[in-house]
Amino acid sequence: MSQTNILLESGTNELEIVEFFIDESDSIKGSTTRRNYYGINVAKVVEIIRLPVLTDMPDASNDAVLGAFDLRSEIIPLIDLSSRVGKNRVEEEAPKVIVTEFNKISTAFLVSGVTRIHRISWEDVEAPSRQVSSLTANSITGVVKLEGRIVFLLDLEKIVADLNPGMDLTETPDATLVAKIEKQQLKAIIADDSTMIRRMIGQMLEDAGFKVTRAHNGKSAWDKITEMRSQAKAEGKTIDDYLDIVVTDIEMPVMDGHNLTKRIKDDPELRHLPVLLCSSIITDTLFHKGVTVGADDQISKAEINTLAERVFKLIEKKHAENA
Repeated sequence: MSQTNILLESGTNELEIVEFFIDESDSIKGSTTRRNYYGINVAKVVEIIRLPVLTDMPDASNDAVLGAFDLRSEIIPLIDLSSRVGKNRVEEEAPKVIVTEFNKISTAFLVSGVTRIHRISWEDVEAPSRQVSSLTANSITGVVKLEGRIVFLLDLEKIVADLNPGMDLTETPDATLVAKIEKQQLKAIIADDSTMIRRMIGQMLEDAGFKVTRAHNGKSAWDKITEMRSQAKAEGKTIDDYLDIVVTDIEMPVMDGHNLTKRIKDDPELRHLPVLLCSSIITDTLFHKGVTVGADDQISKAEINTLAERVFKLIEKKHAENA
Protein backbone atom coordinates (compact mmCIF):
# COMPACT_ATOMS: atom_id res chain seq x y z
CA MET A 1 0.00 0.00 0.00
CA SER A 2 3.00 2.29 0.43
CA GLN A 3 3.33 2.08 -3.36
CA THR A 4 -0.18 3.48 -3.84
CA ASN A 5 -0.89 5.74 -6.78
CA ILE A 6 -2.69 8.04 -4.40
CA LEU A 7 0.44 10.09 -3.79
CA LEU A 8 -0.28 13.39 -2.09
CA GLU A 9 1.36 16.55 -3.34
CA SER A 10 4.32 17.55 -1.20
CA GLY A 11 3.83 20.30 1.33
CA THR A 12 0.02 20.35 1.16
CA ASN A 13 -0.27 19.31 4.83
CA GLU A 14 -2.47 16.36 3.91
CA LEU A 15 -2.23 12.70 4.76
CA GLU A 16 -4.09 9.48 4.19
CA ILE A 17 -4.90 7.14 7.04
CA VAL A 18 -6.10 3.57 7.15
CA GLU A 19 -8.95 3.43 9.64
CA PHE A 20 -9.28 0.11 11.47
CA PHE A 21 -11.09 -1.14 14.54
CA ILE A 22 -10.74 -3.45 17.50
CA ASP A 23 -13.90 -5.05 18.92
CA GLU A 24 -13.86 -5.69 22.65
CA SER A 25 -16.27 -7.11 25.19
CA ASP A 26 -18.03 -4.30 27.02
CA SER A 27 -17.47 -5.08 30.68
CA ILE A 28 -20.12 -2.53 31.64
CA LYS A 29 -22.89 -3.91 29.43
CA GLY A 30 -22.04 -7.57 29.76
CA SER A 31 -22.06 -9.41 26.45
CA THR A 32 -22.30 -6.26 24.35
CA THR A 33 -19.40 -5.63 21.98
CA ARG A 34 -17.77 -2.21 21.85
CA ARG A 35 -15.98 -1.06 18.70
CA ASN A 36 -12.89 1.14 19.05
CA TYR A 37 -11.47 3.00 16.05
CA TYR A 38 -7.82 3.72 15.30
CA GLY A 39 -5.76 5.03 12.42
CA ILE A 40 -2.34 4.63 10.83
CA ASN A 41 -0.64 6.61 8.09
CA VAL A 42 -1.02 4.88 4.71
CA ALA A 43 2.69 5.50 4.10
CA LYS A 44 3.50 2.95 6.82
CA VAL A 45 1.18 0.24 5.49
CA VAL A 46 2.59 -2.36 3.12
CA GLU A 47 -0.61 -4.36 2.78
CA ILE A 48 -3.61 -5.76 4.63
CA ILE A 49 -4.01 -9.54 4.70
CA ARG A 50 -5.98 -12.32 6.33
CA LEU A 51 -4.59 -14.01 9.41
CA PRO A 52 -1.76 -16.25 8.14
CA VAL A 53 -0.46 -19.49 9.55
CA LEU A 54 1.81 -18.57 12.47
CA THR A 55 4.96 -20.13 13.84
CA ASP A 56 5.65 -19.69 17.54
CA MET A 57 8.67 -17.56 18.39
CA PRO A 58 10.87 -19.01 21.14
CA ASP A 59 11.30 -16.82 24.21
CA ALA A 60 9.12 -14.04 22.82
CA SER A 61 9.76 -10.81 24.71
CA ASN A 62 6.06 -10.17 25.36
CA ASP A 63 2.75 -12.03 25.33
CA ALA A 64 1.56 -9.58 22.67
CA VAL A 65 3.93 -11.28 20.20
CA LEU A 66 1.68 -13.97 18.74
CA GLY A 67 4.29 -15.53 16.47
CA ALA A 68 5.79 -14.97 13.05
CA PHE A 69 4.88 -15.71 9.44
CA ASP A 70 6.53 -15.79 6.04
CA LEU A 71 5.47 -13.07 3.61
CA ARG A 72 7.31 -13.25 0.29
CA SER A 73 10.44 -14.72 1.92
CA GLU A 74 10.47 -12.19 4.77
CA ILE A 75 9.83 -13.37 8.33
CA ILE A 76 7.50 -10.89 10.02
CA PRO A 77 6.44 -10.88 13.70
CA LEU A 78 2.73 -10.50 14.46
CA ILE A 79 1.67 -8.26 17.35
CA ASP A 80 -1.75 -8.47 18.99
CA LEU A 81 -2.47 -4.74 18.94
CA SER A 82 -5.44 -5.06 21.30
CA SER A 83 -3.18 -6.08 24.17
CA ARG A 84 -0.95 -3.04 23.57
CA VAL A 85 -3.90 -0.64 23.77
CA GLY A 86 -5.47 -2.31 26.79
CA LYS A 87 -8.40 -3.98 25.02
CA ASN A 88 -9.82 -7.48 25.40
CA ARG A 89 -10.38 -8.26 21.74
CA VAL A 90 -13.36 -10.37 20.77
CA GLU A 91 -12.36 -13.41 18.71
CA GLU A 92 -13.61 -13.08 15.12
CA GLU A 93 -13.76 -15.58 12.31
CA ALA A 94 -11.91 -13.30 9.90
CA PRO A 95 -9.65 -10.79 11.69
CA LYS A 96 -7.29 -8.65 9.64
CA VAL A 97 -3.53 -8.25 9.74
CA ILE A 98 -1.98 -4.88 8.90
CA VAL A 99 1.58 -5.33 7.62
CA THR A 100 3.68 -2.23 8.20
CA GLU A 101 7.17 -0.96 7.48
CA PHE A 102 8.77 1.91 9.35
CA ASN A 103 12.26 2.56 10.65
CA LYS A 104 13.34 -0.03 8.05
CA ILE A 105 11.60 -2.76 10.07
CA SER A 106 8.58 -4.84 9.03
CA THR A 107 5.97 -5.56 11.70
CA ALA A 108 2.41 -6.89 11.47
CA PHE A 109 -0.50 -6.02 13.75
CA LEU A 110 -3.60 -8.12 14.38
CA VAL A 111 -6.86 -6.11 14.44
CA SER A 112 -10.56 -6.92 14.25
CA GLY A 113 -11.15 -5.28 10.89
CA VAL A 114 -10.39 -2.41 8.53
CA THR A 115 -12.91 0.30 7.65
CA ARG A 116 -11.49 2.44 4.83
CA ILE A 117 -8.85 4.95 3.78
CA HIS A 118 -9.46 8.62 4.57
CA ARG A 119 -7.70 11.64 3.08
CA ILE A 120 -7.56 14.43 5.65
CA SER A 121 -5.61 17.55 6.52
CA TRP A 122 -3.15 17.52 9.38
CA GLU A 123 -5.05 20.59 10.59
CA ASP A 124 -7.97 18.25 11.33
CA VAL A 125 -5.77 16.11 13.57
CA GLU A 126 -5.77 17.28 17.16
CA ALA A 127 -2.80 16.67 19.40
CA PRO A 128 -3.90 14.58 22.41
CA SER A 129 -4.30 16.54 25.60
CA ARG A 130 -1.76 16.00 28.35
CA GLN A 131 -4.35 14.02 30.30
CA VAL A 132 -5.21 11.77 27.36
CA SER A 133 -1.50 11.17 26.71
CA SER A 134 -0.81 10.26 30.33
CA LEU A 135 -3.86 7.97 30.57
CA THR A 136 -2.80 6.12 27.41
CA ALA A 137 0.92 5.83 28.27
CA ASN A 138 1.76 8.29 25.46
CA SER A 139 0.71 5.72 22.84
CA ILE A 140 -1.52 8.19 20.95
CA THR A 141 -0.08 10.89 18.68
CA GLY A 142 -3.30 12.37 17.33
CA VAL A 143 -7.08 12.44 17.53
CA VAL A 144 -9.36 12.95 14.54
CA LYS A 145 -13.15 13.00 14.28
CA LEU A 146 -14.43 11.08 11.26
CA GLU A 147 -18.08 10.60 10.38
CA GLY A 148 -19.22 11.21 13.93
CA ARG A 149 -16.69 8.95 15.66
CA ILE A 150 -13.36 9.49 17.35
CA VAL A 151 -10.34 7.86 15.73
CA PHE A 152 -7.07 7.64 17.65
CA LEU A 153 -3.81 7.75 15.67
CA LEU A 154 -1.42 5.35 17.38
CA ASP A 155 2.27 5.83 18.06
CA LEU A 156 3.31 2.49 16.62
CA GLU A 157 7.01 3.34 16.99
CA LYS A 158 6.54 3.57 20.75
CA ILE A 159 4.46 0.40 20.84
CA VAL A 160 7.19 -1.53 19.02
CA ALA A 161 9.93 0.07 21.13
CA ASP A 162 8.11 -0.92 24.33
CA LEU A 163 8.22 -4.52 23.14
CA ASN A 164 11.99 -4.23 22.68
CA PRO A 165 13.21 -2.45 25.84
CA GLY A 166 16.78 -3.51 25.12
CA MET A 167 16.81 -1.78 21.74
CA ASP A 168 18.86 1.42 21.98
CA LEU A 169 19.37 3.50 18.85
CA THR A 170 21.58 6.09 20.52
CA GLU A 171 25.36 6.18 20.74
CA THR A 172 27.84 8.27 22.69
CA PRO A 173 28.85 11.22 20.49
CA ASP A 174 32.44 11.61 19.36
CA ALA A 175 34.38 13.86 21.74
CA THR A 176 35.97 15.83 18.90
CA LEU A 177 32.55 16.53 17.41
CA VAL A 178 31.19 17.64 20.78
CA ALA A 179 34.09 20.06 21.21
CA LYS A 180 33.43 21.65 17.79
CA ILE A 181 29.71 22.03 18.47
CA GLU A 182 30.22 23.50 21.94
CA LYS A 183 32.85 25.93 20.64
CA GLN A 184 30.42 27.30 18.03
CA GLN A 185 27.49 27.29 20.50
CA LEU A 186 25.21 25.74 17.91
CA LYS A 187 21.44 25.85 18.36
CA ALA A 188 18.79 23.47 17.01
CA ILE A 189 15.04 23.21 17.11
CA ILE A 190 13.46 19.75 16.97
CA ALA A 191 9.83 18.97 16.13
CA ASP A 192 8.27 15.58 16.86
CA ASP A 193 4.85 14.62 18.18
CA SER A 194 6.12 11.48 19.90
CA THR A 195 7.12 12.24 23.49
CA MET A 196 9.56 9.33 23.45
CA ILE A 197 11.27 10.34 20.19
CA ARG A 198 11.32 14.04 21.09
CA ARG A 199 13.02 13.24 24.38
CA MET A 200 15.50 10.86 22.75
CA ILE A 201 16.50 13.19 19.90
CA GLY A 202 16.67 16.19 22.21
CA GLN A 203 18.93 14.38 24.66
CA MET A 204 21.12 13.07 21.85
CA LEU A 205 21.73 16.54 20.42
CA GLU A 206 22.26 18.05 23.87
CA ASP A 207 24.83 15.34 24.64
CA ALA A 208 26.57 16.38 21.42
CA GLY A 209 26.76 19.98 22.63
CA PHE A 210 23.73 21.60 20.97
CA LYS A 211 21.37 23.98 22.69
CA VAL A 212 17.99 22.46 21.86
CA THR A 213 14.50 23.94 21.62
CA ARG A 214 11.69 21.35 21.51
CA ALA A 215 8.34 21.55 19.69
CA HIS A 216 5.53 18.98 19.71
CA ASN A 217 4.43 19.56 16.11
CA GLY A 218 5.23 21.58 12.98
CA LYS A 219 2.94 24.47 13.94
CA SER A 220 4.61 24.81 17.33
CA ALA A 221 8.04 24.76 15.65
CA TRP A 222 6.97 27.36 13.07
CA ASP A 223 5.64 29.64 15.82
CA LYS A 224 8.92 29.34 17.73
CA ILE A 225 10.97 30.06 14.60
CA THR A 226 8.95 33.15 13.66
CA GLU A 227 9.14 34.33 17.26
CA MET A 228 12.93 33.99 17.12
CA ARG A 229 12.96 36.00 13.90
CA SER A 230 10.85 38.78 15.43
CA GLN A 231 13.11 38.93 18.46
CA ALA A 232 16.19 39.03 16.23
CA LYS A 233 14.79 41.97 14.27
CA ALA A 234 13.91 43.83 17.46
CA GLU A 235 17.50 43.42 18.67
CA GLY A 236 19.13 44.24 15.33
CA LYS A 237 20.29 40.66 14.82
CA THR A 238 19.52 37.86 12.36
CA ILE A 239 17.83 34.50 12.77
CA ASP A 240 21.30 32.91 12.70
CA ASP A 241 21.97 34.36 16.14
CA TYR A 242 19.11 32.23 17.48
CA LEU A 243 18.99 29.14 15.30
CA ASP A 244 21.37 27.03 13.21
CA ILE A 245 19.24 24.08 12.07
CA VAL A 246 15.76 22.55 12.13
CA VAL A 247 15.27 18.81 12.72
CA THR A 248 11.71 17.67 12.14
CA ASP A 249 9.55 14.59 11.99
CA ILE A 250 7.13 14.25 9.06
CA GLU A 251 3.96 12.90 10.69
CA MET A 252 2.61 15.49 13.15
CA PRO A 253 -0.81 16.91 14.04
CA VAL A 254 -1.84 20.40 12.87
CA MET A 255 1.23 20.89 10.61
CA ASP A 256 3.43 18.11 9.26
CA GLY A 257 7.15 18.21 8.59
CA HIS A 258 6.81 18.62 4.84
CA ASN A 259 4.62 21.69 5.27
CA LEU A 260 6.98 23.12 7.90
CA THR A 261 9.94 22.60 5.55
CA LYS A 262 8.11 24.23 2.65
CA ARG A 263 7.25 27.28 4.77
CA ILE A 264 10.87 27.69 5.80
CA LYS A 265 12.23 27.27 2.27
CA ASP A 266 9.59 29.61 0.78
CA ASP A 267 10.55 32.38 3.21
CA PRO A 268 13.39 34.64 1.90
CA GLU A 269 14.66 35.31 5.44
CA LEU A 270 14.64 31.66 6.54
CA ARG A 271 15.35 29.58 3.44
CA HIS A 272 19.08 29.38 4.19
CA LEU A 273 18.38 27.45 7.41
CA PRO A 274 19.21 23.75 6.97
CA VAL A 275 16.26 21.42 7.51
CA LEU A 276 16.76 17.73 8.25
CA LEU A 277 13.79 15.36 8.07
CA CYS A 278 14.09 12.57 10.63
CA SER A 279 11.18 10.17 10.28
CA SER A 280 10.19 6.54 10.44
CA ILE A 281 8.67 6.74 6.94
CA ILE A 282 11.53 8.02 4.78
CA THR A 283 11.25 5.28 2.17
CA ASP A 284 12.43 5.39 -1.43
CA THR A 285 8.85 6.15 -2.44
CA LEU A 286 8.56 9.15 -0.13
CA PHE A 287 12.13 10.46 -0.30
CA HIS A 288 11.33 12.64 -3.32
CA LYS A 289 8.66 14.45 -1.31
CA GLY A 290 11.29 15.85 1.03
CA VAL A 291 13.45 16.84 -1.93
CA THR A 292 10.50 18.65 -3.50
CA VAL A 293 9.88 20.83 -0.44
CA GLY A 294 13.60 21.60 -0.08
CA ALA A 295 14.81 19.39 2.76
CA ASP A 296 18.61 19.47 3.03
CA ASP A 297 18.90 15.91 4.34
CA GLN A 298 16.62 13.03 5.27
CA ILE A 299 17.25 10.09 7.57
CA SER A 300 15.24 7.27 9.00
CA LYS A 301 14.92 7.06 12.76
CA ALA A 302 16.68 3.73 12.39
CA GLU A 303 19.78 5.80 11.49
CA ILE A 304 19.38 8.13 14.44
CA ASN A 305 22.83 7.25 15.78
CA THR A 306 24.27 9.34 12.91
CA LEU A 307 22.04 12.35 13.61
CA ALA A 308 24.49 14.63 15.45
CA GLU A 309 27.19 14.17 12.83
CA ARG A 310 24.83 14.80 9.92
CA VAL A 311 23.33 17.86 11.59
CA PHE A 312 26.80 19.30 12.12
CA LYS A 313 27.79 18.65 8.49
CA LEU A 314 24.72 20.55 7.26
CA ILE A 315 25.63 23.52 9.44
CA GLU A 316 29.24 23.43 8.24
CA LYS A 317 27.98 23.38 4.66
CA LYS A 318 25.79 26.42 5.33
CA HIS A 319 28.72 28.31 6.87
CA ALA A 320 30.94 27.46 3.88
CA GLU A 321 28.31 28.71 1.43
CA ASN A 322 27.89 31.96 3.35
CA ALA A 323 31.63 32.57 3.74
